[in-house]
Amino acid sequence: MLFYMKSLHFTTIIQQEGEYFVSRCTELGVVSQGKTIDEAQKNLREAIDLYLEDAPEEVVAQAQQHPFVTTLDVEYA
Repeated sequence: MLFYMKSLHFTTIIQQEGEYFVSRCTELGVVSQGKTIDEAQKNLREAIDLYLEDAPEEVVAQAQQHPFVTTLDVEYA
């Protein structure tokens, strides 16, 4: 039996919070962290892999509908 790997693409946001970098997958709501950006991204990839092991196929399919990401300017006094 042959197994085919699917290539999935997700939007990630990495922000520094204190001494750690927090990484988020916007489509799945999965979050991880690391002491460096590379470590945060690596840890997020591992967290996503674990999440996908048990995720129903329809959740994975829906997650491939990427969000529209933009910025917003707000007046602040």
